[in-house]
Amino acid sequence: MAEIKTTDPTATEAGEEKDWTAAKAFFDSLKTNKPRPPKPQYAVTIAVSSRSLFNMVAEGKIYKEDGVEKYVTYQQEHDNEPLMPGVAFPLVKALMNVNARLRRLYPDSDELFDVILMTNNHAQVGVRLINSINHYDLTIERFCMTGGESPIGYLKAYMTNLYLSKDGEKVIEAIEEGIAAATMFASEDVENQLSDTQLKVAFDGDAVLFSESEIIVKQHGLDTSFEHEKEFENKPLAQGPLKCFLEALGMLQRKFYAKNERMTCPIRTYLVTSRSAASSGVRVLKTLRSWGLEIDEALFLAGAPKGPLLQKIQPHIFFDDQMFHIEGAKELGTIAAHVPYGIGQKYNKGIFIEQPAKDMM
Repeated sequence: MAEIKTTDPTATEAGEEKDWTAAKAFFDSLKTNKPRPPKPQYAVTIAVSSRSLFNMVAEGKIYKEDGVEKYVTYQQEHDNEPLMPGVAFPLVKALMNVNARLRRLYPDSDELFDVILMTNNHAQVGVRLINSINHYDLTIERFCMTGGESPIGYLKAYMTNLYLSKDGEKVIEAIEEGIAAATMFASEDVENQLSDTQLKVAFDGDAVLFSESEIIVKQHGLDTSFEHEKEFENKPLAQGPLKCFLEALGMLQRKFYAKNERMTCPIRTYLVTSRSAASSGVRVLKTLRSWGLEIDEALFLAGAPKGPLLQKIQPHIFFDDQMFHIEGAKELGTIAAHVPYGIGQKYNKGIFIEQPAKDMM
């Protein structure tokens, strides 16, 4: 999975540094209240699709029913009509709030969140997207519009730490490229007031932060899994696809701790796992410790539903590899993101699903 970028200044080529200095000077000369974007090699970069950031259901219907030309024409005719917020919008607003706090504490630091709009929309649609971003006063300066082609090949070039989309196929493609990614799902019509002052991110454990034990559970059952966990409790679990994103969040949290702001830190992380604390919790906590990572709250549910606890937490995003946990979270108002990773994708509620044979033509 994508690692945190190096903070070694020698890793930056002289030519790139010169280009960045020129770009910074140009941005600073503009008469705008928006802060300049951070250097990509130092930032925690989150790429979001346009359909995740904005509600484009009506526009998508035009695309499917009338084709791309009518779709582009419609978007151009509505250039000055802001798109409505989408499922990723509250998360992006929370990221901006964290950046504002970081800039007050570290005015010259580039260790910030950097949000990129990553879309296969045509460039002609870009005017409406830019106008919508400016309407909501979002700091999104870097765009990638690929005109109908998949944008996944650009993720590494943009130094992406996390990719969020509503297109499950593109998310799978990103994970196969070694990029942390998840498919976003809107919550049901349940009132859920998200925090304006604290970014809350909730993670499942197996196949999200970790990537080993779900194989034992699925193939050999819980009893064997419990024995395995006890035998190997001092051996760290293998890292899962979202471990590096938790690591990036931890890096930014420590910047607040260094200023004696641990208790008012605007980032809070949660582990919400179906594991039992008594039988397999020790290995999880020791693994996080061995990685040098902290989790603010660890909730071991021993198989109980996750939805009610997530309703209490009210995270801006909850990552899980199992769709039945995603559905349960959605029903109670949680914004959930599916991580299609690990052996669990072949199971539904513990029942193995036969996979169709691939067409080799």
